[in-house]
Amino acid sequence: MTETFRLPDTGWLGSPALALALGILNGDGEEARVIGGAARNTLMGLARSDIDIATTAVPEEVLRRAASAGLKAVPTGIEHGTVMLVVDGEPFEVTTLRQDIETFGRKAKVAFGRDWKADAERRDFTMNALSIAPDGVVYDYVGGLADLRLRRVRFIGDPARRIAEDYLRILRFFRFEAAYGSGAPDPAGLAAAIAARHGLAILSRERVRAELMKLLIAPCAVPTLTVMAEAGFIELLLAGVPQLASLTKMVDLERADIDPGIAADPVRRLAALGVLITEDADRARERLRLFNAEYDRLANMADGWWRVAPALGEVGAKVLLYRLGPANYLDRVLLAWSRSQTDAADPAWRALANLPARWSAPSFPLRAADFIGRQVPRGPLLGAAMRAAEEAWIAAGFPHQQPELDAIADDAAHRAMMTCP
Repeated sequence: MTETFRLPDTGWLGSPALALALGILNGDGEEARVIGGAARNTLMGLARSDIDIATTAVPEEVLRRAASAGLKAVPTGIEHGTVMLVVDGEPFEVTTLRQDIETFGRKAKVAFGRDWKADAERRDFTMNALSIAPDGVVYDYVGGLADLRLRRVRFIGDPARRIAEDYLRILRFFRFEAAYGSGAPDPAGLAAAIAARHGLAILSRERVRAELMKLLIAPCAVPTLTVMAEAGFIELLLAGVPQLASLTKMVDLERADIDPGIAADPVRRLAALGVLITEDADRARERLRLFNAEYDRLANMADGWWRVAPALGEVGAKVLLYRLGPANYLDRVLLAWSRSQTDAADPAWRALANLPARWSAPSFPLRAADFIGRQVPRGPLLGAAMRAAEEAWIAAGFPHQQPELDAIADDAAHRAMMTCP
């Protein structure tokens, strides 16, 4: 049964770029509507990001209409009916209504159609199958409005069949639950996901990584990941025991009033959830095909986080900040704090975390010329002298007065020359 109603506020539909895109796609026997995430978020009162459009027009007709209007159109996935329409620099993904002929993951065979209900029924979740016409009328063919009101993530039709069409929908089920759900996950969807979890093994690691990273920073990530851990998904994805207490504390720290402000961060949350030692970071890189920068952060956090504590004192903390830099320092402090016995209000830990806001580490002021002028030859001896001088400068508390720097350089140069054969 189709449910419809008109949005009370349709101002966003009249934005110049979107109105023009919908305008050229509607009329002369064709119809276009906003579909998917933009429709869902509008109805939930959430921010819209990319706006996708569904249309009865076949891709060639979309391209023809765009050309006639002088608009840029890129056939990004024309075999699946997708054209990227660019209006005043704003991209809109336009997809022709479809009907599955055969389904085997991402390579399903589709036929273009004109039936909005059939197109809705082939989508994953009821909340993603809503469409909004240019006049603000919302169309619901699968019970998505009721599920939105209950904040319930529910597969369309048979959950097992939806998952078998694309096993990534297991992770999408949990991600959407973390982002939009409330209360316990839909029992039928959860049971189907558990029964089909073996299918995750055939997915590309890049796709798994993308879904997990989004899930980690969703509003209800912790309760959702708790359910996933109880069902064995975290161990399956990361091959390690999930540290849910650490993750919970990390989320608390991100929400605490700490200077500098700490945003929700998927890499830091991943470390809290599943990285105790460097080997865990190595395994996460392999299993999730992490970007190099993501792996480097995990490896930094894993490297001796257990040695970080307020007992370092101001001096020890400054040395650590100097060696790591502000970003890596904060990562390691927060991971250590998330595994401590104290809460987010602890003043000693807060002082440790906000050190980068209070103190900027200076640059090592001595240069190669300072040692060459002291008769240290270029090569290994010069490098050794500079390293020894830097360590002495750090141990002395980062002095900047010239007499102290001269004394450090003199001593390092002398020691280097004493080792010269």
